Amino acid sequence: MTKGNVNTIETFGLKDGPGIRTVVFFSGCKLRCKYCHNPEMWNMQEPNYTPEELASKIIKNKPYFEESNGGVTFSGGEPLLQSKFLIEVCKILKKENIHIALDTSGVGNGDYEELLSYIDLVLFDIKHTTQEGYKNITGMNIDESIKFINALNNSNKPVWIRQVIVPGIMDNDDYLKLLLEQLKEIKNIEKIEFLPYHTLGKDKYKTLDIEYPLNSLKPMDNEECQKLYNKFIEEYKKEE
Repeated sequence: MTKGNVNTIETFGLKDGPGIRTVVFFSGCKLRCKYCHNPEMWNMQEPNYTPEELASKIIKNKPYFEESNGGVTFSGGEPLLQSKFLIEVCKILKKENIHIALDTSGVGNGDYEELLSYIDLVLFDIKHTTQEGYKNITGMNIDESIKFINALNNSNKPVWIRQVIVPGIMDNDDYLKLLLEQLKEIKNIEKIEFLPYHTLGKDKYKTLDIEYPLNSLKPMDNEECQKLYNKFIEEYKKEE
């Protein structure tokens, strides 16, 4: 029997897709992003849910989904690393007409097409736009992320873009121009979000005895992040 590893389940989530959502955080991630605030989800643990068990927990919240046009969001970690398990869960949820969102950086094990056929919305996390920059931020090559983008485009699913703005890396015109060019390569973008870099995960690194990579970096100012976003969106609309 296929089993999956879930780190935590959040009910009444309001930031990871439309409406009230159940957010399922999967363990396991290939990336080691310098600004990651969930290092406790990097490593895969022992499987702890069958598809039926996880679907049952999600379906219990269906009345709230129906009232708010919400649903479930699969996040992590990286849910694509457990795609076979996730497909089985999605098959059950689709019979209940539950809206399914996937929050991903696009770095799984390939074979994304079948899973995407069950997904209603993709929240795609942009880590960086160049090979060198991506490697510096995540420790990995950008190739798998590009592979996922190709599968995403073929799926014709609606996309919400998420970009963390790290001071000194993403808060400049040169990077925003590169981001604008990359977004031209992604179809069906409905929404773009800029998320200001924060240090709320620092204590987790101490607990896990892991060195925090950006220890001397201060959080991104929210107002400055909003100004960058407004400027970017103005340029983005010109290109549409």
